[in-house]
Amino acid sequence: MTRDNWFFRAERFVRDYTGGVGAGDLRRMFDRDAAHAFGVVTREHEGGEPTGRVRRFFHRAKILFLGLSFKLSPPRRVLFGISIVLSLLALQNLDSSMAGGGQFALFHLVGIAGLVFLIVLELADRIVVRDELEVARELQHDLLPKRRPEVAGWEFIFSYRTANTIGGDYYDFIPLEDGRLAVVVGDASGHGIAAGLLMAIASSALKLAIDVDPTPAAVARFVNRALCRSGSNRAFMTLFFGLLDPATGRMEYVVAGHPYPMLRRSDGEIFELGEGGFPLGIRKELGSPTGEVVIEPGDQLLLHTDGIAETLDPGGEDYGYDRLRRALEFGGSATAIHDRIVREMVSFQGDAPTHDDRSLVVIARSVQLPPVPGSD
Repeated sequence: MTRDNWFFRAERFVRDYTGGVGAGDLRRMFDRDAAHAFGVVTREHEGGEPTGRVRRFFHRAKILFLGLSFKLSPPRRVLFGISIVLSLLALQNLDSSMAGGGQFALFHLVGIAGLVFLIVLELADRIVVRDELEVARELQHDLLPKRRPEVAGWEFIFSYRTANTIGGDYYDFIPLEDGRLAVVVGDASGHGIAAGLLMAIASSALKLAIDVDPTPAAVARFVNRALCRSGSNRAFMTLFFGLLDPATGRMEYVVAGHPYPMLRRSDGEIFELGEGGFPLGIRKELGSPTGEVVIEPGDQLLLHTDGIAETLDPGGEDYGYDRLRRALEFGGSATAIHDRIVREMVSFQGDAPTHDDRSLVVIARSVQLPPVPGSD
């Protein structure tokens, strides 16, 4: 192999190996990601920190070692401890190792080999879990609508982004045999696997409830009982459930602990739907009041989960309900309103991490044009 060929192959390998990595990614890894990882690993061993830099350094090193150790299985914990001890022995006798002390060089190599082997074992477990999470994510996405409802005179648009692989947000549009449309937006407590499982339970209970009695109060009571019977006081979710008659625009609804939907009238007036109430699954006796509204031609209805308003910028400020309301004030089609909010939110967030799932649903009723003279 000529020197030029070797150089080009090495250059291509480095380019492929570092592909997709930017300076900002490296900075975040040593700044934000490192702090997050330290917090996750050491949260069972947190306590008051001693004063003084040296004592604080050794205290943090100790809780980091304990945190890492007790996250491992017992055999891997032993391997981790032995590898660390051998590496420290080699470092303490670095001068002897450089002068020909092969024993300490062997300690160093065995210590590194043990740590690399441990990384391989943990990485293999992570790959298996990732594959299982991917299957769960696909199953969860099957619960969400794939296409917009096709209802004459109405426009629907929606989007969903999870904080983790699996999320707890839920929305759906369920047509009834009498022509009405059930509009659902929910948010299970927390996020991740637990929230995703709760969302799946609520989805099944909700569809069964609609078959039994589709009125909003009855649906909320049915889902509430299902969540209360789950046996966990953390298994709760917020819910907006609306029963829409597309022919008249009349919507009966219930808001159970969910962020209030915003209705924009064709003249620009905006008001919120709902009167509060507890989330579902917290208490057996449900006190969520129902309401009724007529969505007139030219009106737009904005539904969302709290992850929208609670999106943070790099400085820690939240997007907030006021910004969301201002984005709705400009009106337009459902698509225009949705895309405007998403653009502003993405620009506001910048490179800050996503802490919560967020769902956005916009419904607009088309303006009814007068008939053309002589068209009869």
